[in-house]
Amino acid sequence: MKKLKERWGIEHNWQIIIILCVFAITGSTASYIGKPILNFLNITPEAFGSFGYWTIRILLLFIVYQFMLVFFGWLFGQYKFFWNFEKKMLRRIGFKRFLD
Repeated sequence: MKKLKERWGIEHNWQIIIILCVFAITGSTASYIGKPILNFLNITPEAFGSFGYWTIRILLLFIVYQFMLVFFGWLFGQYKFFWNFEKKMLRRIGFKRFLD
């Protein structure tokens, strides 16, 4: 736990529990609301094919997840950690110029 606290820059063990809960809640929620969003936008496997549907679904879930991660982080009092985590992840996938 000590190494994880140092790596993440947190001070208390309870913060690790909250952070892991936020990751779990965000992933579950993003997955849960993905299908209704796709249905609302009329994106179905029949219309786009299996490959197209899953490509769009994964892309949508990725985008929704990013926003929800910061939101749930804020809701659970860990906004600073998740905002820094988000910036680091977006930099790694090529959005560096938009964050600086």
